[in-house]
Amino acid sequence: MMMRTRSGSRSDNIAPFAVVGVGASAGGFEAFCELLEALPPNPHLAIVLVQHLAPQHNSALPALLAGHSKLPVVQVTEGVQLQPNHVYIIPPNAQMEAVDGHLHLTPRPGDRSQYTPIDFFFRSLAKTLKERAVGVILSGTASDGSVGVREIKTMGGITLAQDPATARHDGMPTAAIATQTIDLVLPPKGLAAKLVEIAAHPLLLPHAPAPKALPPDAIVTEAHLDKIFKLLLPETGVNFARYKSPTIVRRLLRRMSLLRMSDVDAYIRFLEDRPDEVVNLHNDFLIHVTRFFREPESLEVLTASVLPAIAKHGLEDEPIRAWVAGCATGEEVYSLAILMLESLGPRIGDRRIQIFGTDVSEVAINFARRGVYPSAISADVSPERLRKYFIGVDAGYRVGKELRDLCVFARQDLARDPPFSRLDLICCRNVLIYLDTALQQKLLSVFHYALKPTGALLLGHAETIGFQSELFAVIHKKQRIYRKKSGLGAGAPDFVPVAPRIQTSTVIKHAAAEHGNTRVVLGEANRIVLDRYAPPSVLVDQNFRVVQFNGQTGPYLEPSPGEPSFQLLKLAREGLLHGLRTALQAAKKHRRTTRKQGLHVRDGAGWHDVDVEVIPIAQSGETFYLVLFESKPADANREGARRQRTQQRTAANRAGTQSHRLSKLEQELASTREYLQSTIQELEAANEELQSANEEILSSNEELQSTNEELDTAKEELQSTNEELNTVNDELRTRNDELTDANADLLNLLGSVQIAIVIVSADLRVRRFTPIAEKLFNLIPGDIGRPLAQLSPNIDLPDLHSLIAETINHVTPIERRVQDKQGRWYLLRLRPYKSGDNRIDGAVIALFDLDAAK
Repeated sequence: MMMRTRSGSRSDNIAPFAVVGVGASAGGFEAFCELLEALPPNPHLAIVLVQHLAPQHNSALPALLAGHSKLPVVQVTEGVQLQPNHVYIIPPNAQMEAVDGHLHLTPRPGDRSQYTPIDFFFRSLAKTLKERAVGVILSGTASDGSVGVREIKTMGGITLAQDPATARHDGMPTAAIATQTIDLVLPPKGLAAKLVEIAAHPLLLPHAPAPKALPPDAIVTEAHLDKIFKLLLPETGVNFARYKSPTIVRRLLRRMSLLRMSDVDAYIRFLEDRPDEVVNLHNDFLIHVTRFFREPESLEVLTASVLPAIAKHGLEDEPIRAWVAGCATGEEVYSLAILMLESLGPRIGDRRIQIFGTDVSEVAINFARRGVYPSAISADVSPERLRKYFIGVDAGYRVGKELRDLCVFARQDLARDPPFSRLDLICCRNVLIYLDTALQQKLLSVFHYALKPTGALLLGHAETIGFQSELFAVIHKKQRIYRKKSGLGAGAPDFVPVAPRIQTSTVIKHAAAEHGNTRVVLGEANRIVLDRYAPPSVLVDQNFRVVQFNGQTGPYLEPSPGEPSFQLLKLAREGLLHGLRTALQAAKKHRRTTRKQGLHVRDGAGWHDVDVEVIPIAQSGETFYLVLFESKPADANREGARRQRTQQRTAANRAGTQSHRLSKLEQELASTREYLQSTIQELEAANEELQSANEEILSSNEELQSTNEELDTAKEELQSTNEELNTVNDELRTRNDELTDANADLLNLLGSVQIAIVIVSADLRVRRFTPIAEKLFNLIPGDIGRPLAQLSPNIDLPDLHSLIAETINHVTPIERRVQDKQGRWYLLRLRPYKSGDNRIDGAVIALFDLDAAK
């Protein structure tokens, strides 16, 4: 098999050149000027600047940027066609999108908190141009653009960001870099050089569509892919051999292009020498296309038909379990959790919800676990859901505790790792399209095995169950929702254990590969030994909540009546509570192993002896406790029973002498019970008071949270206004510099002209004059602004003021020959003074020396 760069079809409406979307906000003007100045006159790129602009202020950006660019700079109008070697500027009070090689404008949304023009444009750019889209993030505050660069990277485009150290405001570049989707971080001049390389590279964004234009070493063969997959497997644990080749080849050549390489063999040698590049290639191979409430039509059908049926058919004490396979950065998991909470409504307290999110990328899973997303998610999440399920933070929004507690995230390779079991719902959208047919069939068998008899499967719009129709019945064909067919299937599928990630020497890697099966067998043997011979135990956290049960703990623990609880002390059987609490408190206080012997626990109708041992375990700054339950051997119990019977016979013989003592002990015991009962009642009363105070605090906290949300909204609006004012300030500062230069030019011109010139305003006040005019009109620098009538010029012209008025009123020039007091002749010319908007705003008086000619 031989594959070239071009895989898939391209739209004939789109010219074969790259379109560079540049997002900028406060401080972005200077950075963009540096970038433009470093570009050559013919980079074969179309550059589109999306700048945060004040909605009611006419932008001067095109005029200001024209002085820094070798390319034509134009402000976008509706439907303008993209052309190479042009710079396009977004107009104020508008959103812009790219469709079929044209730029279209829509009105700016009224909600300021949802105005993210950079993300909006980048999304359309990625959808239209795919691998020919380039996204660049320059200086700015907030996080606009971070969602858009993810979309561009997902579709195979290039993403660049300004080095935060060179940015006047590093908010936007830092947010974009945090998404782990930025290919290169460079200063503005470095970004310009990289854009020129991208446009000229033969494998990336090619100009000529003819395959013969490709260099011969740009052909990727199966042997090349096999070598690359063997390098990736031990380092990442992912076998990409089961992924579809066109996608892999396209992303491989994209990675090579960024490194200015076209020889596949040379790139393989580069991979062998650079483990960090192996990780970068692995991250480029993985596809992370996701956002909140993606494909809403499918979710509407899911909410209307599937979720109510799941809630209705399950048992009350059985949790609702769902699995989002290939969850990327977690947006789909949290979206499903929100839909489940809204679907259950008032019945949310009756059923527990467990949603598992898995992905092969450890970076994506860590991002999902943090649950912090940029403010741009407001375009996909309604304001009501944002207020209810999210908390506003500086970086955007953080998932609320109620939502986060429902979701569990873990790294998992669908092709190799076992699935979750007894699931009500599996969501696997737009994952199968990247896998070959054999792996698709295997995964569908895995999903069938993992679902309950009434479980449902949701696939993406471009996916189907194919030849596995015997496993699933159709619920909604258009939205790709299926139900498991009971009684059919291939049984439990086989799973290949994942090879451990090894980052040691080559010798160790070979040794690990040879003994991998041995470690699997040893692990299974250890599990059997623990199950058979290790004492029953539980692992609890520092609050004594059970984290894990090991072995048969039923003889020692049982659920207590009432609300379910994993509190160990509430699970302890009769007779075990006091000794168990003492052992736990001692282990927690002294941080060492504590053992309690000779405890008695009731199991059914009888009592049994048991020893309890508590072992503290410190991990990542937290302390856990392993509680072991060790029952006495049967022989010891029988011997104890014999001793007890002998003691009873001896005690019976002395019963008469000890009856008074026993009566006294019984009274003391009854008194102690009464005291304990009163203490318990006091504690319960105090607990009720604390509960009431806690409810009041919770109510106050909700009010404070509501106030905090309002302040966050006001902060976002102020921040947006501040960005727009910064842009206006940049324009005004640049305009002021231009006016300063123009004023200096004018002063130098007036100073060098050997003609007596005086400029007066419409009310005949002096505005400017040349040095020659000082003597003829008796002027000094302080006379600027004085009425001309207060001056006594050295020329003989009594009707000067009426001539000036006639020139202004009739807009006609006037000439006269005049003499000064020394008898020298001059030619007087009066012309109307026109302002920049062609309005008559005064007159210009000029005197030319005619004495020699006269």
